Amino acid sequence: MSISDPIADMLTRVRNALMVGHQTVSVPSSKIKVAIAHILEQEGFIKGFGESQVDGKPHRTLRIKLKYVGERRERRPVISGVRRISRPGRRVYVGKRKIPWVRSGMGVAILSTPKGVMSGVRARQLGVGGEVLCEVW
Repeated sequence: MSISDPIADMLTRVRNALMVGHQTVSVPSSKIKVAIAHILEQEGFIKGFGESQVDGKPHRTLRIKLKYVGERRERRPVISGVRRISRPGRRVYVGKRKIPWVRSGMGVAILSTPKGVMSGVRARQLGVGGEVLCEVW
């Protein structure tokens, strides 16, 4: 079965795992998903991630370690919301002056630029625009 929007599938798996309190979530790996996970780790939204290959399967798997705050009963996920912006049916591109602020700087916009996948803050520093993949807060 092929997935028409693999990035949305990754974000949905992360959102669902957070809602039920899982420690890790596994998603099929790709270069862009690894880049998104790297940005989420840099921004402090996840603990870490790693790639592995299960014996007998040809595809690599990306395992993302989710991050929570608080003690056992009051535990809440660090990621409170995820939204896919640009999708296969409607691509959303922005210039360097139109990069969105997510929740007044409390969240992060993830962009695919000519200089690679990066956060909105980093894209503003480098002065490049690109495709807005998603927002995380």
